[in-house]
Amino acid sequence: MTKWVYFFGDGKAEGEASMRNLLGGKGANLAEMSNLGLPVPPGFTITTEVCTYYYEHGETYPAELKDAVNAALDTVGKLTGRRFGDADKPLLVSVRSGARASMPGMMDTVLNLGLNDVTVEALAKDAEDERFAYDSYRRFITMYSNVVLGVEHHAFEEALEHYKEEKGLQLDTELKADDWKHLIGVYKKIVRDEHGSDFPQKPEDQLWGAIGAVFDSWMIPRAKKYRELNNIPESWGTAVNVQAMVFGNMGDTSATGVAFTRNPSTGESALYGEFLINAQGEDVVAGIRTPQDITEKARIEAKSDKPSMEKAMPESFAELTRIYGILEKHYRDMQDMEFTIERGKLWMLQTRNGKRTAKAALRIAVELAGEGLITKQEAINRIEPGALDQLLHPTIDPNAERKVIATGLPASPGAAVGEIVFNSEEAEAARKAERKCILVRIETSPEDIHGMHAAEGILTTRGGMTSHAAVVARGMGKPCVSGVGSIRIDYKAKTMSVGGVTLKAGDVITIDGSTGQVIQGEVKMLQPELSGDFAALMEWADAVRTMKVRTNADTPADARAARKFGAEGIGLCRTEHMFFDGDRIVAVREMILADDTEGRRAALAKILPYQRQDFLELFTIMSGLPVTIRLLDPPLHEFLPHTDEEIREVMEATGIAEDKIRNRIRELSEHNPMLGFRGCRLAIAFPEIAEMQARAIFEAAVQAAKDTNAPVTPEVMVPLVFTRMEFDIVKARIDAMAKAVSEETGAQIDYQVGTMIELPRAALKAGEIAETAEFFSFGTNDLTQTALGISRDDAATFLGPYTQKGILSVDPFVSIDQEGVGELVKIGAERGRKTREKLKLGICGEHGGDPASIGFCQEVGLDYVSCSPFRVPIARLAAAQAALGKDA
Repeated sequence: MTKWVYFFGDGKAEGEASMRNLLGGKGANLAEMSNLGLPVPPGFTITTEVCTYYYEHGETYPAELKDAVNAALDTVGKLTGRRFGDADKPLLVSVRSGARASMPGMMDTVLNLGLNDVTVEALAKDAEDERFAYDSYRRFITMYSNVVLGVEHHAFEEALEHYKEEKGLQLDTELKADDWKHLIGVYKKIVRDEHGSDFPQKPEDQLWGAIGAVFDSWMIPRAKKYRELNNIPESWGTAVNVQAMVFGNMGDTSATGVAFTRNPSTGESALYGEFLINAQGEDVVAGIRTPQDITEKARIEAKSDKPSMEKAMPESFAELTRIYGILEKHYRDMQDMEFTIERGKLWMLQTRNGKRTAKAALRIAVELAGEGLITKQEAINRIEPGALDQLLHPTIDPNAERKVIATGLPASPGAAVGEIVFNSEEAEAARKAERKCILVRIETSPEDIHGMHAAEGILTTRGGMTSHAAVVARGMGKPCVSGVGSIRIDYKAKTMSVGGVTLKAGDVITIDGSTGQVIQGEVKMLQPELSGDFAALMEWADAVRTMKVRTNADTPADARAARKFGAEGIGLCRTEHMFFDGDRIVAVREMILADDTEGRRAALAKILPYQRQDFLELFTIMSGLPVTIRLLDPPLHEFLPHTDEEIREVMEATGIAEDKIRNRIRELSEHNPMLGFRGCRLAIAFPEIAEMQARAIFEAAVQAAKDTNAPVTPEVMVPLVFTRMEFDIVKARIDAMAKAVSEETGAQIDYQVGTMIELPRAALKAGEIAETAEFFSFGTNDLTQTALGISRDDAATFLGPYTQKGILSVDPFVSIDQEGVGELVKIGAERGRKTREKLKLGICGEHGGDPASIGFCQEVGLDYVSCSPFRVPIARLAAAQAALGKDA
């Protein structure tokens, strides 16, 4: 018979850490901490399989579940000396979600469950604290009504604020027991009015309502959005953890907090976190009260006048320090822990591998390897390649003038500039319009997940370093400044005011997540320094990877940036990008408008020196590394003028009549230019174009070899072939030009001629093409378009529904469609190498910088990937992980 419920507590558990797929991350780690003998309140986990059953059987439960839950509740009651629903010694429980992948704040939690009009009196008597009992009851009504009954949280907040105003009170802690009793009556009326029935008094009904709400929360919009952003399958489901309550709100000897074994922003090896005296856990993470620092060092750095946990609760601090050492060594990773102190007794409520910034992740991985807790290979696999993107972009120039208007907490490092938006819908609209924005909120909630994703950075006026905004921003790699209490936000007027300065929606600000500064206007940025931990990890990665990493670079600036990031050559130089610069476009247009070969050659002769200089610079920068140059690829109409003003400019520059220009534009216009007169078709119709480019390449190669004293072996790539005959015709022109330049210069020219495999027919006929082609580079952008029949430029209109409905698991232009396009790549690679055993194979589409696609390239046996300069480090790390066998 299937086991649906697993117990933990009292130094033992039925589960363990390895069972996270069944018990969820939270349940598995609660079991593991229990097995380690750590102080964990007893409880039980309802497995993820129940969640699957729930959705497969019309939101109903397995027949045996109720008895299993009741038996587990009895066990918890015996250990605590209490009984669920008992009028004298009631057992109160928390009900929390727990998916196998961490989803902070995305799903629902209920605390203090089991309280009603009778048990609240028993709790007051047992605790000898009436205020505490009724405070807990009002919290339970608020949370349960919101999570389970669907009553908006703000309804209770408004009632509370109105009552405090009437009484002249500022803080919740100033309210007495009688105040809470009065408000509980008000809250019950709110529930009756909003929900249509009374607040449930039976603990059993409360429990099953909460369990159902947790399972239901797996499918709420914010959870779906989080799964979509983090590639978490819907089929995983969530577990439910039911655990005996311990109370951090029982006076000044009680507290609750969140701690990390290392700093999640910097990676520093020191206990880091926040706590609140006389509070429950939701108070810390929700940002309702400003928390206190755990260590005295952090308190001093923050210039806080509130006592640290180290000073206020030295015994509990010592116990937490002991436990964090045990947990980090056991899990061999930085831990994110939740704890409660009940009247001086420390209880551990959760541990998990902590979310961290890329900078922190690097430092932690490198230092853990240095401490011998993990191997260098494990350190490589610990870093999410895409997260390196956080380190590869500018930060604020320390010498730049800053008009600092406010300072908050440095919740997530990095800097961002953008226009102010005050809600998530505005953030999404700005992103769609390609305008950078900063999401400015009093506090964020899980409903803001889409706006946080769209924004460049997040600014909140409430909340601490472990608030929702801080945790989610760090996970997303976005800068965040939180707890800027001096800023006043008026959502209705769409303004933010501080120190006499009022800014409105659309005004530009800069936030520095490393210092907590909020700066008016745009501030100068600096390029990143890629040394220290970053350099160490890259060195380890380079030692294990087997694929080379090249870059897609068309300009000297791109090539220099790529070299700085560790590129091992150029895998794609798009020569057409060079044609648009300055005076060249005039000569290009002359060439296209020419009536005959002689006219075209005359125009091309003007372009030749520019092309030669371009290639000379690239060869010099790459200094002996391979450079693959693609011959002209796009349709000629792209270079022609389009507006009346542009046509007049061409007339003035060339002396060509307007009628002739307009006729030529009409002749070259195509209904579907991406499948039209482009690629090798240009070189076959106008061989003089390929000849000019080949001459520029070979003359530059000869000169660069002299200048650098390094061998230069250009790789000339013919685009868009679908048959060997096309390739051979163009290759003959290239070979003839190499011979001519060699004779003219007296230099021996080593070069290769290959092709892009970007059409399905080319992949299928790869064996024939490889008889004369010396290398293949898979152009997966066009291969995806032609294999799937999808226009990349128009795909956004329907790809969203396709991924949402599971027709495609991911946008095929972001990550390679391994089953379709990938199959063509496999066929092309296998057939090509069957003909030419040492055939060099690479990939140069956008997929060359996507970690999942890089893993696929490793499987297929490609020699290299090529990607944009800023993705080179990502590709280096992903290639190392692929070589180590890590799942992408």
